[in-house]
Amino acid sequence: MSTVTSPERKRIHPHKFTMWLALGSIIMMFAALTSAYIVKKEQSNWLLFPLPKIFWYSTLVILFSSLTMFLSAKAFKARDMVKYRTLITLTAVLGILFGALQWTGFTDLQLHGVKIFGVGSNASASFLGIIVGLHVVHVLGGVIALLVLFFRAFSNKQKIYSPVPVEIVSTYWHFVDILWIYLFIFLSFVNR
Repeated sequence: MSTVTSPERKRIHPHKFTMWLALGSIIMMFAALTSAYIVKKEQSNWLLFPLPKIFWYSTLVILFSSLTMFLSAKAFKARDMVKYRTLITLTAVLGILFGALQWTGFTDLQLHGVKIFGVGSNASASFLGIIVGLHVVHVLGGVIALLVLFFRAFSNKQKIYSPVPVEIVSTYWHFVDILWIYLFIFLSFVNR
């Protein structure tokens, strides 16, 4: 007699499923914000201003951080912990640098008379502040997750080599990278 075996269905890890739900809601939020930006842009008092040049540098930083995240996940799976620790640390540092460059960009706008929030601000500058600010908050959330991985990598406690946390943080980090590229292109071309 032959035995019939049913192939076991491969299921997504619950934490990965939750992350994908969260990413879907983040996409919806930024789609709504960019749609509102386009609608509000037609107002007569809409202020046109160039994005700070430092946003180009922050874009390069986040692209490079995506590469270091990819390489750190690859090193983790290969159990090259020295390389993994170095790359996960570099990715976290690049994430913090991205946030600092964004802050510098907003400071530059303020110095050039573009008030982001409060009295004397314009809807276009406030939209920029909300959209970019929310993205930076998501990047900082990713940095916190990277720091958790960092501390786990340097912990002397029992080593767990489950790739799931690294894969989740890696996916999220690549997502915020792609989201910034979308936002940067959108804000560069729609704000003309």
